Amino acid sequence: MDAATIKAFQYTVMEYYRLHGRSLAWRSKEPDDTHYAYKVLVSEIMLQQTQVSRVEPKFRDFLDSFPDIHDLASASRADVLRLWSGLGYNRRAIYLQEASRYLEQVTQPWTIDQLITCTGIGYNTAAAICVYAYNQPHVFIETNVRTVYIHHFFQEQDVVDDKEISPIIEQTMDVTNPREFYWALMDYGSWLKARGNQSLRRSRQYSRQSVFQGSRRQLRGQIIRLLTKNGSLTVTEVEEIINDDRLHTVIDNLKRDELITVRSGRLSL
Repeated sequence: MDAATIKAFQYTVMEYYRLHGRSLAWRSKEPDDTHYAYKVLVSEIMLQQTQVSRVEPKFRDFLDSFPDIHDLASASRADVLRLWSGLGYNRRAIYLQEASRYLEQVTQPWTIDQLITCTGIGYNTAAAICVYAYNQPHVFIETNVRTVYIHHFFQEQDVVDDKEISPIIEQTMDVTNPREFYWALMDYGSWLKARGNQSLRRSRQYSRQSVFQGSRRQLRGQIIRLLTKNGSLTVTEVEEIINDDRLHTVIDNLKRDELITVRSGRLSL
């Protein structure tokens, strides 16, 4: 790719960010990178498969209750789940707390290899944490990044694999300030999608999210919210509120995933 093409692409992305960049709580820089990395860790786990608008209020509440990694690591699982309730995919709350218990013992800066040893953190999330927390130039791909690169560099291609996108990110990344460059990609990609851009559908890695209404996911969330509100309920009390043939199977699954406990017929977080 020639220098002029790279420069024009970088200008498009960064000019959009200059004019329309979002002010998000987890982008607020801390004087201490060690503490900032914790904020980035929380936000990246919360943002997995969840819209920014839903994450923002939860992120603020979460940081108010667990202002640093040691607070989260030492918190009760029930308190963590109560704060998480409403974000969905509640196992992420457990993964985040387990990660905090490991990472509080690890000298910073954390490495990608250290981060991916944590359940729930894959390569792309680990690389994103290192980019945002420490301004390190790593290549990672998520939906907004795919949207931007497929839109700009693969307009004539029906199916695009992440393996084709990665080398172009490497060529076009601003290695002097990758943190801001990726912020710009996120905001620009979000804007493209909001305008109806369908580039993401041409990604080989694209998969449509399953319908939430009426799903087991929704039922799991209902049970968690009930226990968040009431503290503890008997199985019979839950049955009176939720009339669903799948209820007992979902309760068993929640117990297996260690999201709830069941003792003497009573459910609690």
